[in-house]
Amino acid sequence: MSHSSASFQQRSACQPCADIADYLAEAIFSGQYAPGSFVPKELDLCAQFGVSRSTVRSAFQTLVAAGLLTRISGQGTRVRELQEWHLLDPRVSDWMARFARSNALIQKEIFSFRVAVEPFVASLAARHATAADLLVIENAYEGMIRTLEHDDLCWQGQTHDQYDVAFHEAIFAASHNLIWSQISHVLKPAIAMLVEKSNRNAGELNDSLERHRHVMEAIRLRQPEPAAQAALAVLDRTSRDLDLKDTFRQFPTLRSLTKG
Repeated sequence: MSHSSASFQQRSACQPCADIADYLAEAIFSGQYAPGSFVPKELDLCAQFGVSRSTVRSAFQTLVAAGLLTRISGQGTRVRELQEWHLLDPRVSDWMARFARSNALIQKEIFSFRVAVEPFVASLAARHATAADLLVIENAYEGMIRTLEHDDLCWQGQTHDQYDVAFHEAIFAASHNLIWSQISHVLKPAIAMLVEKSNRNAGELNDSLERHRHVMEAIRLRQPEPAAQAALAVLDRTSRDLDLKDTFRQFPTLRSLTKG
């Protein structure tokens, strides 16, 4: 029995269907089963994990409903194309955050979303942020600073990455647009994955902090255009840390904001 099968059986006594769904989701998001490829057959998974066929079918149905798989009569179950995955489904977003760390394509797509959206959201926040919104942004920024004073990058029970994500989430909330706020909640795990990786690769977190401070100050001073520019500067730093500079440059309408 493989290590993955053994570990699966150790944790699957209470919810085998959910665990098989997670097992398949991990294989799909990590790229083991690429779009267009077939996943193992029902009977093979039954034998591998020691569960009933109905349990495997239920797990398959979970991923079919999430847009990851499609059943083809007489052939098997195939991974759907990435654009058909329901990435705004909270469960799919959670899978993406947990299992896509090695998937360069998905990371590129998340980053592209951020570049397209975050400057605009920052400009909205500069127009609509309340005093309470600013306090949340400032507290998240202070947390980022405080964590750098500790070897484990933690302060008051939270990590630097968690404060970083909270900073961006607070800006979405400060836009006072229901849709943007909801999207930030749904995509929070996926954005957290990107933040965690970029911070780990960052050569100098102080540079990133200074760029975040510029965003905060532009929002505080109610300066929409500088807020958008500052948000782009944060993402420019992220693109370097994630080796996604070429992706960043694919947004022609933003180039004038990032000269120099």
